Amino acid sequence: MMSGVDGPERNMMMCCAACGIAGVDDIKLKKCTACYLVKYCGVKCQRDHRPLHKKECKKRAAELRDEILFRQPESNHLGD
Repeated sequence: MMSGVDGPERNMMMCCAACGIAGVDDIKLKKCTACYLVKYCGVKCQRDHRPLHKKECKKRAAELRDEILFRQPESNHLGD
């Protein structure tokens, strides 16, 4: 695991949250589909990093769900 850089700073550098490999032409990083906060170079790195990421991921995923709910227009029970 890469040390020294963590959190949003690591995300801005476009590197794998687990191993630190940079995302370049031949290495496509994939975002965490629950929170979109971190990126991984592969499934192995995602699985290895999961215990460290799980708490923050669940928190951010809940925030995203709330944002979606509050953006939807209120429904009218009268059928309008």
